[in-house]
Amino acid sequence: MRTVNIHEAKTHLSRLVEQAAQGEPFIIAKAGKPIVKVTAFDAPAETAVRRTGFLSGHIAVPEDFDRIGCEEIARIFEGDR
Repeated sequence: MRTVNIHEAKTHLSRLVEQAAQGEPFIIAKAGKPIVKVTAFDAPAETAVRRTGFLSGHIAVPEDFDRIGCEEIARIFEGDR
């Protein structure tokens, strides 16, 4: 994410706001210390991004998923008897 100082933000505010509205948020810093993050008004909050279930309907998990390769794994860890 781009960081700009206050002077640059004041000088190029229109352009920076337009970029933020297009999905390119930026940070305004004062004396090198970040003080404000500028994002699009309707952008989802970072904590609101939901990843669970994003592949629902795109993949199928076999019924025996938790047992796939169990014999091979047992052989590797227990050794051949």
